[in-house]
Amino acid sequence: MSQPQNTFKLNDGNIIPSLGLGTYNGTKVGEVGEAVKLALKSGYKHIDGAAIYMNEKEIGHALKEVFAEGEIKREDIFYVSKLWNSCHRASLVRKHCEKTLEDLGLEYLDLYLIHWPIAFENADPTGVTTQPLRDSDGEPILAPVSIRETWQEMEKLVEHGLVRSIGVSNFNVQNLVDLLTYAKIKPAVNQVEVHPYLSQPNLKDFCDRSGIILTAYSPLGQGKCDLLTNETLKSIADKHNKTIANVIFKWLNQRGIVTIPKSSNPARIIENFNIFDFQLSNEDMDKINSLNSNLRTCTPANFCKIPLFD
Repeated sequence: MSQPQNTFKLNDGNIIPSLGLGTYNGTKVGEVGEAVKLALKSGYKHIDGAAIYMNEKEIGHALKEVFAEGEIKREDIFYVSKLWNSCHRASLVRKHCEKTLEDLGLEYLDLYLIHWPIAFENADPTGVTTQPLRDSDGEPILAPVSIRETWQEMEKLVEHGLVRSIGVSNFNVQNLVDLLTYAKIKPAVNQVEVHPYLSQPNLKDFCDRSGIILTAYSPLGQGKCDLLTNETLKSIADKHNKTIANVIFKWLNQRGIVTIPKSSNPARIIENFNIFDFQLSNEDMDKINSLNSNLRTCTPANFCKIPLFD
C-alpha cells in the first residue's frame, strides 16, 4: 500500500505537488482570483490553469498580490498552463506561451501541456487568438498539424527557459506511443479525467512503465454523476471521519496520481486539502477500484464532434 505523498518526482527531476487547485471556468469576475489567493495562503503549492479558461490575467493579478505580501514567493509555487488546440502550429507555440506568461506576470511556467491531441485552424491569420476557425455549421476546422510539429516547439520552450517541464493532456496510449518514438524530452505528465467511475487502470499502467505522471482532472466527475452520494464511498468516508471528496483525492494520491479539484467555495478549498493526515487501507482501495464503469464526463465529441475516446 502506497504511503501518502504531498509531492511526486517527475521524469526530468522536477517536483510536482500532488494536490493542486484547478481554475477552470469561474462563473463570476474575480472568483478565480480569490480562490487562487485563498488556496495559496491555505497551503496549496500547485495551481492548474489554461489559456482557454480565459482567466489568466485575473490569476496574474492574484499572484501579484500574494507575492507582494512577501510570505509566498514565485519559487514556492508550481504553476501549470496549457496550449490550446488552435495554437499548435510551430509558429504559434512560443507566441502563445509568452502570452500566457505575460498574462500571469510570470517569467516561467513549471509545467506546460498540450491541452488536447487535436489541432484546429486559428481564427486569426496572425494566430493571435485562441479561437478556432469554424465551418458553416459552427464547428472548429481541423488543421493539418502533427503532434510532432507541436512537441518539437514545446521542447524549445524548455531549452529557452520559458518552461521547466512539458507534458500533455487527454492523450491516450496510442498518442503516447507515437510521441515517445520521437520525443527528445519525454512528457513529464499526462493530465486526463480520472475518478472512481473512470479509474483508467490501463493508461495508468502504461504511464507508470513510461515514467509519466498522471494528473486527474474532474476527480469528482464534474457533478455529472452520483459520486458524492455513492454508498461505498460514503461508508469509507464515515469510517475515516472525512468527506467523500477527501476519500477520492486520497485514493488518487495513494495511486500516485496528482489531482487538481476546482472550487471557488472557501470552505471547500480548505477542506479539499485535508487529505494528508489519514490513510486508506488496501480494502478501501479495492472497494473504490471496483466502482470503475468507464464513465467519461469530458469528451471533445461534446465541443467539436471529434469522438477521440471511441
